[in-house]
Amino acid sequence: MDDDIKRWTAKRKTVLLLDIIQGKITVSEASRAYDLNPSEVEQWIDEGKRGMDNALRSNPLVFKEQYERQLSDLQQAYGEAMLELRARKQAIAQLH
Repeated sequence: MDDDIKRWTAKRKTVLLLDIIQGKITVSEASRAYDLNPSEVEQWIDEGKRGMDNALRSNPLVFKEQYERQLSDLQQAYGEAMLELRARKQAIAQLH
């Protein structure tokens, strides 16, 4: 792969992720070699895993369904976090 990549297309990301999966290069080596943030590479790996999970399903979700499900999960987590925060604030207020 070209060391002086200006734009990381999906195809280039795929090649890099396959190299990482096959053990040809580590995330830290790739980060140094291509001047990438390791967390960015990890994010690409997570996105790739989600894509593979979906592609290997017997009934793959279309992208819109994937994002709607992900949005729903995030909204639920946000709601739970807000409830926990509210409960903690009430507990602190009762102590004072």
